[in-house]
Amino acid sequence: MKTRYFALVYGIVFAVVGVAGFISGLVTSPYPDDPALAVDAGHGRLFGLFPVNILHNLFHLLFGIWGILAYRTFLAARMYARSVAVVYGVLTIMGLIPLLNTTFGLIPIHSHDIWLHLLLAAVAAYFGFAEVDRSEHTPTRPEVR
Repeated sequence: MKTRYFALVYGIVFAVVGVAGFISGLVTSPYPDDPALAVDAGHGRLFGLFPVNILHNLFHLLFGIWGILAYRTFLAARMYARSVAVVYGVLTIMGLIPLLNTTFGLIPIHSHDIWLHLLLAAVAAYFGFAEVDRSEHTPTRPEVR
């Protein structure tokens, strides 16, 4: 897959997941042992697994819109992939630390979110740092022979 298509696919998936978090039929009640949140609007488990709240859903929508817009150019898509890799890598580590696994009471990032964030970061790191498709990248100046 090319980096631009990565950004488009991630963007669409993030947008769909962000919208899904607002659909009450897809969100179950939080588990009794889930950490308390300062922002508990929309707090629950998306698909019965992933802890979400309104800010979590908005965060997904933001990354979704960004990914869809980043699809337009290779450089934007690569920057998006790198950003997703770094941000979701940090969220993975934060999710493992009890004092940070709710991002200071604002967004739940514990439980199943940890492995999902790690997977998202790893795939994004490939497209942001390792994958180089020369056909996608148009040089800014002509090559000198």
